[in-house]
Order: sequence, then structure tokens, then C-alpha cells
Amino acid sequence: MNQSMMEMVAEAKKIVPAIAPGKAATLLEAGNAMAIDVRNDGEVAQSGKISGALHIPLDQFANMYASAISRDKVILLYCASGARSALAGRLLLEDGYTDVHNLGGFSDWVNSGGAVE
Repeated sequence: MNQSMMEMVAEAKKIVPAIAPGKAATLLEAGNAMAIDVRNDGEVAQSGKISGALHIPLDQFANMYASAISRDKVILLYCASGARSALAGRLLLEDGYTDVHNLGGFSDWVNSGGAVE
């Protein structure tokens, strides 16, 4: 039986813990974390991204993340709403990454005063 996309996202959100922008900012400032933007190129070009974030669009995620994402840092994933970042987080957890969090939507970061580039 095929899961609908909504069901897949709901399941991923249960598995990948959420993190508040303020806590994420503290981890990033301390150098203990890396932020990863999984939005598409057009979205990032239009709005920018979290300062210092790695950009790996979800549709390229499975092919690119292995060499780019450190297993030694807290991984903070975000997208526009938190759905794609949850799916990416699930992929990482299934691949043995242990400290993976869903930062949610980019607007949550911006609205909390987070740095953008």
C-alpha cells in the first residue's frame, strides 16, 4: 500500500524532533550544529537562507548529503513549512545520523530574528 505524501510527512514529523529557532541559533553560534536548507533553488534565491547554511534541495538530497553533512554536529534542517525538512531528517536518521532536528519553516527563523544571508 502506498502512503500519501501527507501521511509520509506526518510520520516523519513524529520521528524527527522539532527544535525552536532560539535553541538552534545558540547551537549554531557555538559551532556545534550545521543548518541545512532543503528548499529548491528558486526559493533560496528569492528569500536567502540562514547565515552559513548548507543548501541541498530535497530532490537532490539523497545523492548529495553523504559527503556534505558532518556526523559530528547537530543537524538542523529547514524548508518553507517543515514538511520537506522532516522528510530529509528521516532519511538522515535512517542512515545512522543521531542528532537530527527539524527547525521547521524558514519564516520561523526570520521571525525569531535569526541571521540571514
